[in-house]
Amino acid sequence: MRLLLSIALAIWVALPSTALAQSAPDFEQFDTFASSVEKVIENDRLSDEGFQDLRDSLTRWRANFLDAQDTNKVQVEALEAQIEALGPIPGEGETEPASIAERRVALDAALQEALAPRISAEEAYARADALIRQIDATIRGRQADAFFQLDRTPLDPSLWAGAIAKLGEVMSDVRTEIASNFAAIPDRSTIWQRIAIAVLLLGGSVFLVFRGPRLIEHWLARIETRSDEHGSVLYGFLLSFGSVLMAMAGVSLFNVALISTGILGDTGRSLAIGINTAILMFAVARWLGGRLFPQRGSIPSPLILDERQKARARTASTSVGLLTGLLVILGILNLTVNFGTAKLGVLALPVMILLGLSMFRLGGLIHAGGQSVEGSETHFADRVERLLGRAVQLVAIVGSIAAVIGFQNLAGGLLVPTAISLGFLAFLASLHFALRAGYGLLRGLDSTGAKQALAPVLATFVLALGSVPFLALIWGARGSDLGEAWTRFTEGIPLGESSISPGDLLTFAVVFAIGYGLTRLVQGTLRTSVLPRTSLDKGGRNAIVSGLGYLGVTIAAVAGITAAGIDLSSFAIIIGALGVGIGFGLQNIVNNFVSGIILLIERPISEGDWVEVNGKMGIVKAISVRSTRIETFDRTDVIVPNGDLISGTVTNWTRGDSVGRIIVPVGVAYGTDTRKVEGILSEIAQAHPIVALNPPPAVVFRGFGADSMDFEIRAILSDINFGLSATSDINHEIARRFAEEGIEIPFAQRDVWLRNPESLTPSSQGPRPPSGPLDPALGALDPDGDSA
Repeated sequence: MRLLLSIALAIWVALPSTALAQSAPDFEQFDTFASSVEKVIENDRLSDEGFQDLRDSLTRWRANFLDAQDTNKVQVEALEAQIEALGPIPGEGETEPASIAERRVALDAALQEALAPRISAEEAYARADALIRQIDATIRGRQADAFFQLDRTPLDPSLWAGAIAKLGEVMSDVRTEIASNFAAIPDRSTIWQRIAIAVLLLGGSVFLVFRGPRLIEHWLARIETRSDEHGSVLYGFLLSFGSVLMAMAGVSLFNVALISTGILGDTGRSLAIGINTAILMFAVARWLGGRLFPQRGSIPSPLILDERQKARARTASTSVGLLTGLLVILGILNLTVNFGTAKLGVLALPVMILLGLSMFRLGGLIHAGGQSVEGSETHFADRVERLLGRAVQLVAIVGSIAAVIGFQNLAGGLLVPTAISLGFLAFLASLHFALRAGYGLLRGLDSTGAKQALAPVLATFVLALGSVPFLALIWGARGSDLGEAWTRFTEGIPLGESSISPGDLLTFAVVFAIGYGLTRLVQGTLRTSVLPRTSLDKGGRNAIVSGLGYLGVTIAAVAGITAAGIDLSSFAIIIGALGVGIGFGLQNIVNNFVSGIILLIERPISEGDWVEVNGKMGIVKAISVRSTRIETFDRTDVIVPNGDLISGTVTNWTRGDSVGRIIVPVGVAYGTDTRKVEGILSEIAQAHPIVALNPPPAVVFRGFGADSMDFEIRAILSDINFGLSATSDINHEIARRFAEEGIEIPFAQRDVWLRNPESLTPSSQGPRPPSGPLDPALGALDPDGDSA
């Protein structure tokens, strides 16, 4: 029975590829196939590979059903528009004409018929999606059980002899394969040519892997002496990465050398692949250790370590790479020869213990390097480095203990992915410094400017975000898991009756960006080419440009939402309630916003006006939607909320024009001819170049003061912005003319009478000493010595 079911499932798995090529899915065929899959899931006896095949088939069915949900889309929209044109359905007790009622019934029937394929596709899609979820849950459950499977401890001496014998058997199989393949070659004359070529290729691979890094170090030393700081970092990174490329080339030559002989069997090829992978991991770990814990001070590092600690860290990182490579060799060999869980645990135990010790040591050095340069202040990066160091140490301890107890899958699933993840993080850190140096070199920034630049950080963040799928695969995720995550991501987030997908967001962003760009273009054209040729003042031009900007941004946002097909009607109530709550919570902000719009429309003040608000006087520099910036005459900025400008009192000295009045007070001594003073002051005011003669300046005899007769010059200036300088010029001229005419400007005089003037005379006798000794406890606080 099980054999027949498996055969049937194999047939059903092959069928969807033909069904998907059709214009519409075969729902009956899918129903039969889905029923078979449900039985297989209930039995839970199919292998992981079989479940994966079923999942792939269901994924194809689901994609076809998703496409089928757009069937008759145009027809459905047309029918809905026709039904809407008939008006709302009559309420209880209401009637409509018979012809309209018959038409409504016919259109409803046609709509239901057009919607039938969509409804069937949605139902089948939901069923396929549910089956995929169940298969994923089954596979993940099996993975979890295998991950925490407890085997016999490798410390059991009864397992050692069998493990060593199995390893010897593998080596014997390799020799046997080589001997048999060598003997099977018909033409012996060509085999020695192959061996000679293989020896040359092996020699080249050894040179590239072991000699290449030394050449790189020599070239790096020359670059550091001939380049600046940014060039040394950037070119050093690119050149040092050449050592990794050399190692990859060497490994490739090694593979070609072994394959070209044609004498390796399956076991030999597996061993060769494992060795090549281990060599490459060793080279990469050595390179990353040199970049993250550099010997030269010119190479930046995120960790703060002394030279001795850096040397230990380089040794630890290289050891981690080498030991991880050895575990990879055992894993690849196990796929071919199948050591068995117990024997594989015995062979891997020494490597895992050494790997755990190396990772524990490396984690301690990472934790030690996460200290702040600026003293006691701890930065976020330092905290992350310390946390990472402790996490690595914890993984090393747990993985080593798990390997000793017998949790082989758990130990390998912790140690190896952690080691690879550490290498990937080290690569991102080195790449970030290279990007920062390249950006600084391109923009001509110094070291501080490059460190504070945002572009390298964003580039590194994007690279780190893009590497998440790679890290997920390292930690055991399946390719189908990533595909499912991408499918969920592209389907979007359901919001009411619609959903927002990344495509919708991208469409909104593109349309909004185009609209915003056009708005800025029109604003710039109006500001520089059109409005200056009109009779509008500067404030009016700024109001038009600002209003056009707000209108353009609003239209761009609406156009983006419409183009993306985002339906916000189902959120009307939520948006309304949220608006009420925001209105109560942000009353002042809303008030200032509305006031800013009123200022732009009514323009009681404009940019460049001289205003006085709340005792602050200055020039209006900018009017935004929330506040207005006023620059005082001592060059300080005063930010005034727009609500204060609308509800409060504002004095605008230059509204409409720059004409203004000044008042210059002056006093003369009693006995002076007042008419003469009036004439002199009038001549002085009329002679000033910016004093308007229509109306003419006026001289006012204000009255009789305590010390002088008080006069005022009241003059209209053509530009009030020069009021202070005009006042100063008039005062200078008054002082000169009064001196020529002998007119005295009085000042207050006071006689000071002193009562007891003898108290100001210093005494000829010194201070009288105390009559008794000072209290030693009270000191000078007890001058009479009575201790009271």
